[in-house]
Amino acid sequence: MTTTTSTPAVTGSGLVLDPGTAWQLNPRVAVRPEPFGALLYHFGTRRLSFLKDTRLVELVTALADFPSVDSTFAALGVEDGARPGYVSALQRLAETDMLLPAPRHA
Repeated sequence: MTTTTSTPAVTGSGLVLDPGTAWQLNPRVAVRPEPFGALLYHFGTRRLSFLKDTRLVELVTALADFPSVDSTFAALGVEDGARPGYVSALQRLAETDMLLPAPRHA
């Protein structure tokens, strides 16, 4: 799985992705499906990221539907051995403000 970004000079957000918590695609990010995966465009930072793994696209777009990243993995059938790579990819997206912690509901 690969994520690449077109503007690596943008500083990180400092967010640390905890797979035991809920995350979501930033509402300011549009997803454009492509044969190789997808393009993510952030309307605030004008940052463009390429997701070169269709499973990663599926994960990113499903995050808001589950109470945690781990539960998203379980629901989508991501095997335990593959999870660390996906957590790394999701972490890079969090660092670039593409993903945000989901709001907590009371």
